[in-house]
Amino acid sequence: MDSTLSYITDQLKTLTSIASPTGYTRAATDYLMETLRDMGFGPERSNKGNVLVELGGEGEPLVLASHVDTLGAMVRSIKDNGRLRPTTLGGHQWPTADGENCTVYTRGGKVYTGVVLNTEPSAHVADEPVKTVEKNMEILLDENVDSKDDVLELGIQTGDIIAMDPRTTVTESGYIKSRFLDDKLSASILLGLARAVATGEVTLSRKVSLLFTVYEEVGHGGAFVPADTREMISVDMGCVGDDLGCTERMVSICAKDSGGPYNYDLVTTLSNIARELELDYAIDVYPHYGSDVEATLSAGYDIRHGLIGPGVYASHNYERSHIDGVRNTYELVRAYVQR
Repeated sequence: MDSTLSYITDQLKTLTSIASPTGYTRAATDYLMETLRDMGFGPERSNKGNVLVELGGEGEPLVLASHVDTLGAMVRSIKDNGRLRPTTLGGHQWPTADGENCTVYTRGGKVYTGVVLNTEPSAHVADEPVKTVEKNMEILLDENVDSKDDVLELGIQTGDIIAMDPRTTVTESGYIKSRFLDDKLSASILLGLARAVATGEVTLSRKVSLLFTVYEEVGHGGAFVPADTREMISVDMGCVGDDLGCTERMVSICAKDSGGPYNYDLVTTLSNIARELELDYAIDVYPHYGSDVEATLSAGYDIRHGLIGPGVYASHNYERSHIDGVRNTYELVRAYVQR
């Protein structure tokens, strides 16, 4: 198990180092395709950009889904003073990014660094604090630019991608801190499962496919799955916060979110397995959450659906989880695909 957890954390560090805000995920899916091929599988990338790979097994087709698109921003316009006005990608919360380093990716292939700040960040200058809402945020490039023309000469234009620095770290005590644990942590867990199947450590009791989606943060990542799918589980982040039972060291099993209840029988089965294995888990209700599998249902698929994941604190912020939450989630997924 220790080698699997080490593999998962290594994959997390690699995935978070690859910028992939929604709409700019090619490099991340290139990495997934290469990694899965190296394991001996035959992944396919859809027109939309999702990566699907069949791990093997027969009967009762199950899809396990995670997403590799993240929150981020796009250049909305270039200001006369040479700063960039952003527009959000996904449910980005600007107060969490105020002061964060970032990278700008141009359509011409150039890359520039910068910092996200509000329009008056200096405590010794501002008469009153500026609200950290989108209209008051800007990107200061680490370039000698003072005008819109200066920026245009760099090759930066409207529609270019802005990615926040992830700052991924794993502490000796097992805490995992990073932006974009939602959902690159669970994507790494699924890569760990694929590796276990490839090495023969896990024998599948049914047909299992992994789906890595690229538009989850805007609501339609899981809108297309194999036609024979009978069951689908989103392996995403578990919520940690007020009025919830899950902690960063648990696996969360979601009973209901903003899209309604998850399949009752599937939630029951997953919780029974967790209890039998003496995993640290919680069944919770997420009031402000939507998952890939709900996009699948909305697209008309007749499936049983579930949602699980390691507990992640401060979602859509600089997030934190723990290696115990990863272990509990991995063991639940591994047990389920062998039942």
